[in-house]
Amino acid sequence: MAKYFLAVDIGASSGRHILGSVQDGKLVLEEVYRFTNGMTKKNGSLCWDTDALLASVIEGIKECSKLGKIPSYMAIDTWGVDFALLDGNGELIGDTVGYRDSRTDGMDKYVEELISDAELYAHTGIQKQVYNTIYQLMSLKVNKPEELERAEYLLMIPDYLGYRLTGVMHQEYTEASTTGLLDAKNGEWDMELIERLGYPKKLFGKLSMAGETVGQLKADIAEYVGYDLTVVHAPSHDTASAVLAVPAANDDFLYISSGTWSLMGTENPVANLGDKAREFNFTNEGGYDKRYRFLKNIMGLWIIQSIKREAEKYSFPELSVMARAVGDTEARIDVNDKAFLAPENMTEAIKKWCGRPDMPLDELLCCVYHSLAESYADTVRELEECYGVSYKSLHIVGGGSRDAFLNELTAHKCGLEVIAGPTEATAIGNIICQMLACKDIGSVKEARALVAYSFDVTHFN
Repeated sequence: MAKYFLAVDIGASSGRHILGSVQDGKLVLEEVYRFTNGMTKKNGSLCWDTDALLASVIEGIKECSKLGKIPSYMAIDTWGVDFALLDGNGELIGDTVGYRDSRTDGMDKYVEELISDAELYAHTGIQKQVYNTIYQLMSLKVNKPEELERAEYLLMIPDYLGYRLTGVMHQEYTEASTTGLLDAKNGEWDMELIERLGYPKKLFGKLSMAGETVGQLKADIAEYVGYDLTVVHAPSHDTASAVLAVPAANDDFLYISSGTWSLMGTENPVANLGDKAREFNFTNEGGYDKRYRFLKNIMGLWIIQSIKREAEKYSFPELSVMARAVGDTEARIDVNDKAFLAPENMTEAIKKWCGRPDMPLDELLCCVYHSLAESYADTVRELEECYGVSYKSLHIVGGGSRDAFLNELTAHKCGLEVIAGPTEATAIGNIICQMLACKDIGSVKEARALVAYSFDVTHFN
């Protein structure tokens, strides 16, 4: 009888429950449940509906029972930086505001009054992004100090969902590493920094590592879904799970975790806090076994996803075909500019940037594709400068690895072999972490070899 592992992989627009099992020596995946997700306006802010998220997570667990495929373990991964504040009774305080909300506008200036950007980077090694947790907390300190004063616990989104499932509060390391509040040298909360910023120190407790057990389902939830299981920590930041699933034979590799965001970088045993790293705005986020993901956040497929939503009648493959047919265009955008973070209309924002109000959709798409690939190429050059090496290949994992046109452009503009796949890297990384936790896999090297053996990849030169 197969042994099942359940990955609950939640992104900014949707979530999936994916069962994993080993059959004939290969890891086999089965999507059993899918649900929508997204930020909605609440009390003037863009917020996550955590009650709806929890309900969807529970329904997906129940779906496994309906299928007669009962997982022994499960783990949750989500995006980073966002959090919930809880009072002494474990109840939510205020709204769970999302990272695309404007509440962090100008908050970096308040932080800079207490610690310079250069010193902050020396502490945390985290790429400056206006939506980082450090700035979200400053917004609360400045505008809603009563919420911070009432708070007894801070849980990142996957930690909060795990708490609601099990009743156990943990703060997982890879997710915590996205806050901009960890000491990059030892991977623990930087209490000196937290005190200087005036954030309540009681909110920052012992960190749990990927693979550690959270707990069993609460009795009422187990009764509802029809069984019990063990909840463990995945690398609960989705990119950390995705990077764990990169099918690389050696440790020295480049990757793009390609989805709503393009997370592009390499993996290292220690953080890179050098001048070049800060100048190029790279981040040092936590990975499995306290490895460091040295990467840059690039706006990614969010731009194309937004265009698709506005165009309505086209599929992603159709949009890619339209962009390819144009060939090239002189128009380019800075894909990382704030103008494209959360515009009311992405298509119009691109036209405005290009000064082309009558820009046809196919040329606009071509502009986006080339701009993304050129941003990747710039990042490769910066990585090579940071480490003094020349890379030969680039792994692209995640949903974006299906876009052949973007892969071709990336290979051409980066001058590297692109190895695309697997597409379900985040869920795979989540699952193999569970397998590592229960000793079904002995090492990260063995885990990546299993991924390489189990899933096909496509090469672009």
